[in-house]
Amino acid sequence: MSENCFHCGQGIEKERILFDEKTFCCNGCKSVYEILNINNLTNFYELNKRAGIRPDESSSQFEYLDTPEIFEKITDFSEGKTSLVTFKIPVIHCSSCIWLMESLHTLNEHINYSQVNFTRKTLQISFNHNDLKLSELANFLTNLGYKPVISLETADKNVDHLDKSLLIKFAIAGFAFGNGMFLAFPEYVGGEDYWMEHYKGLFRTLMFLLACPVVFYSASDYYKSAWYGLKNKIVNIDVPIVLGILVLFGRSIYEVVTDYGPGYFDTLCGLLFFMLMGKIFQKRTYSALSYDRDYKSFYPIAVTKVDFEGKQDNILLSEIKVGDRILVRNQEIIPVDAILINGEGNIDNSFITGESESISKQPGDKIFAGGKQIGSSLELEVIKDVDQSYLTQLWNKEAFKKHETGLDTLTNNVSKYFTFIILGIALVSGIYWAFIDLKIMFQVISAILIIACPCALALSAPFTFGHIMRILGRNKFYVKDTLTIEKIAKLDTIVFDKTGTITHRKKSNIRYEGHEINEFDELNIKTLLKNSNHPLSKSLYEFIEVADNYFPVEHFREISGKGYEASIRGSVYKIGSARYNDQEPKNLETAVYISRNGEFLGKFIFKNEYRPKLKELFTKLTNYKIFILSGDNSSEESQLKELIPNYKGMAFNQSPEDKLNYIKGLQDQNMKVAMLGDGLNDAGALKQSNVGIAIADDTNSFTPSSDVIMNGDKVVTLNDYLNVCKGSITIVKMTFIISFLYNIVGLSYAVTGHMHPLFAAILMPISSITVVTFTTLSTWILGRKYFKKQA
Repeated sequence: MSENCFHCGQGIEKERILFDEKTFCCNGCKSVYEILNINNLTNFYELNKRAGIRPDESSSQFEYLDTPEIFEKITDFSEGKTSLVTFKIPVIHCSSCIWLMESLHTLNEHINYSQVNFTRKTLQISFNHNDLKLSELANFLTNLGYKPVISLETADKNVDHLDKSLLIKFAIAGFAFGNGMFLAFPEYVGGEDYWMEHYKGLFRTLMFLLACPVVFYSASDYYKSAWYGLKNKIVNIDVPIVLGILVLFGRSIYEVVTDYGPGYFDTLCGLLFFMLMGKIFQKRTYSALSYDRDYKSFYPIAVTKVDFEGKQDNILLSEIKVGDRILVRNQEIIPVDAILINGEGNIDNSFITGESESISKQPGDKIFAGGKQIGSSLELEVIKDVDQSYLTQLWNKEAFKKHETGLDTLTNNVSKYFTFIILGIALVSGIYWAFIDLKIMFQVISAILIIACPCALALSAPFTFGHIMRILGRNKFYVKDTLTIEKIAKLDTIVFDKTGTITHRKKSNIRYEGHEINEFDELNIKTLLKNSNHPLSKSLYEFIEVADNYFPVEHFREISGKGYEASIRGSVYKIGSARYNDQEPKNLETAVYISRNGEFLGKFIFKNEYRPKLKELFTKLTNYKIFILSGDNSSEESQLKELIPNYKGMAFNQSPEDKLNYIKGLQDQNMKVAMLGDGLNDAGALKQSNVGIAIADDTNSFTPSSDVIMNGDKVVTLNDYLNVCKGSITIVKMTFIISFLYNIVGLSYAVTGHMHPLFAAILMPISSITVVTFTTLSTWILGRKYFKKQA
């Protein structure tokens, strides 16, 4: 009996290496085992036995990756000592591969983290390029058996195109099916014809020859998938399909050889033709949804564009062009690769690298998208188009995910047991029909194995949520991932931050009380206001009508929830709360206090203007518990109570930490909480809530803490978005029912011998097409019900 390698499971052909009482097929496999053993990672073999990949024995040459031009093209990010690179690794095929690839940091101390995208077969790695060259990293992966595929296409980060080999397989199956039908037709209608009797052997041989490339090439993906599954002790849905193909093919050869009948070669070619058609349809739809997600539904957030005269204008992220100048304030995330023009950069790249380390930048330096400025505002010149998919990738990084399971888990569990149930039904039916009619038995088994398919079930959730995400995105409600839609549907409590969420940022009535401010101070104050992203600072910036000059800001410091200070043209200014400026606050007013060199100048008093139709919104949110949080005092409490008659609680003078604890308290009472607030100032509370909704109102509110980014103008229609998310869950449940009904009805016909395998093959992709059509139509109707603007 031939031995198999302990690591990769392949047969031992050339050499047999014995190490640690285990047998290996080559030094590469033995080395990988040693590396895993030394680092206590032998769980790899417990997850899936013999799941390793045999390392490439040829010495791979990756030195060219260290050439500066190629390094810059291949890497996503490189700053300080940290670089980020995404490799295409086609051999990733199972849970063990993912586990090993995401444990690289334990194998090599110079790797910070690694993350697999299984569907795209890509691996993103953050590493220290001072101690580990890119070529060494590529060789390290190759030695583990996971050789990266590096080409100009992967370097250019092109969108994946449909696999051409799938189209070739489909074309071969179509050619064989068409010609096979012609060759089979005379025998179906010929009866006792002498000519047919004389040439039937030739026709049957030609049909066999036509079926061979279809069975051995067109169906190869099904064999590979079934083999990988069985090798890793997983019985996936391709196992019964492969059994069905082999049963039909074997039975057909038997019939032709024994002259029992013409066999089912034409049926078999038709079967694979229709199944591959379904596969192409599925892939096309997935890639279309992925394209819409990454490139069409741009975040509904604005970026401050600056012209050469210093005039500011808020434009949408999607409108940024190479050469534009943009303003980035304290705590804002830089949305696009740019060169620093003015200001002192202090960039925190933790959003990209996972490491909290600030890097100082001077005018002329390059700054990567995803970095966060800490300190005074920066003027940047855009050098690259906005890469929506890159920002989406950062936003979806594991570090920021709240680990919950959803409908996907339910679908996976159903699919797992589904295969065993089908194999059981096929076995029982086969035994029953073996005693009644052997010819019908083969038809019954093939029809059962082919018609029963959880594909429609597996498509239900991703297609529905994919369409819903696109509809929400088009209506300026950008959802982080499909799980967020499920979480929104389960909400029972909504917490609103007051300032900038239910109030207008620009439409405040502002008046000044205090000493007269001269033009020198007014210009300096306006310069300092430009550096803050707080809603009141932005309103005040619009209110002060002096020329918009840029003066250097030194020693900028902001204390969240209190205020900020900096030195401008020799004077130190403080802007913020009363206590921050050593003043006693008045109870019933919202005000921003200003002092210069320790001397109090005056205060700007705000009378907030609430968004229109707010009362209408709160009367619709009767199924939710409503809470209001505010960092301001309780001056507008009576007005808020009149506006929100169904409120459950209000809290004022709340610091960012108080807001976070308030939400934690609600969750401790088993409430499912959504928080609506400013993406940056309320980051902690947004992250703590079950669903964090950042309100973007002419501002860059992009933050990893939020699950949703929502345009400020749309707050008053929040109920519509909540209803759409609830409706999407109903649609998924309905598609589950359609899928189950299809399988129950189809199986009942197949088991009783009333279904031909070819008809089963036609019905199989039709079930998927039915589910996709139903979800497309029902999500379109759901969207039309609540939104005029549609995809």
